[in-house]
Amino acid sequence: MAKKTINTIIRYTLFLTLIILVFGTIAYSYTKVAPQFGESPEGDYLSRINNSPNYDGNQFINLIETSTGSLWDVLPLLPELLFSEQSAPSRPLEVNFESVLDKKTDSLCHITWYGHSAFLIELEGKRILIDPMLTGNPSPLPIGTKRFLYESSIPIEKLNDIDAIILSHDHYDHLDYPSILQLKEVTKHFYTPLGVGAHLSAWGIPASKITELDWWEEAKLNSIEIIASPSRHFSGRGLTDRNKTQWASWIIKSENTSIYFSGDGGYGPHFKEIGKRHGPFDLALMECGQYNDAWPDIHMLPEQSVTAGKGVKGKILMPIHWGAFSLSTHSWTEPVKRFKKESEQQNMTMIHPVIGQRVQLGKDYPQEEWWLKYMSESSH
Repeated sequence: MAKKTINTIIRYTLFLTLIILVFGTIAYSYTKVAPQFGESPEGDYLSRINNSPNYDGNQFINLIETSTGSLWDVLPLLPELLFSEQSAPSRPLEVNFESVLDKKTDSLCHITWYGHSAFLIELEGKRILIDPMLTGNPSPLPIGTKRFLYESSIPIEKLNDIDAIILSHDHYDHLDYPSILQLKEVTKHFYTPLGVGAHLSAWGIPASKITELDWWEEAKLNSIEIIASPSRHFSGRGLTDRNKTQWASWIIKSENTSIYFSGDGGYGPHFKEIGKRHGPFDLALMECGQYNDAWPDIHMLPEQSVTAGKGVKGKILMPIHWGAFSLSTHSWTEPVKRFKKESEQQNMTMIHPVIGQRVQLGKDYPQEEWWLKYMSESSH
């Protein structure tokens, strides 16, 4: 009987191993042929990477030791991630998307937030999109987390005559394949961290329209400086490309306006260094959301976000990386509420416009707590 039991266990083990191997092979093969996964850097892209002081010969590294969180830390969170009642608004969000963008303004700076980390910046007569994740699914497959319901869809078809797209890194909630496909013909140039240009090239964007920058390198868009700066994060779109491309925060400077965009990342001494080198900033767009104790090094708590914004010398702070997706266990309004409370304690000026609202920097200071009317009683 014991021998029979052992043989049964062996057969089941072999069968399970075979199933895992088959599905693993299918998954690996799919990542190699499905276009949304992009391409790993090769050729000139890889040559530049190999010359970077932030690359160790195998992968990009952070300035300080950084953990991305282990599988065993994340597994216990899955039920709450999947079934939390506070993870989304109680009804579709009112939005205020500008329907007409026909005229460029040379003297004014306007900021439009599309939720999460996606922005349109109108500066010195230029239109600059940042991390334009404008569709509904931050995943390579049509499953998983979906964008919160908005009362009207983001009018991506009305975004035309784009002078530049700036990308912080290659994660799906920042580098969105469907959005790039819709925008590539109306966009003059793309600015990315090292290696991310390989994805764009694979999606049909000419190398002549792509500028890759290492940390502290800069480029010019007419009179506007675009500077890549450090962040504390990681990268990857498939099963085998972890940290093969770089991540960055970004500095956008004109003669009269200076903006900082944090991208994704955990807290670290780089914020004060950025402030020392390039601050102060008229506006600091600070990552605030999708944090958890299971991954404390790669996303900031709201209190850290405010401190980081103060570190870069932001005159006005705006919390980003919330208002579109639920990628952690906290309620969807917790980031902005905690950020607001901390900004008051640290005496920092904060704005929080409605999604789609076109804000004139230096004139408009939207501070209505618009999210309150969507909160269920259990989340007040």
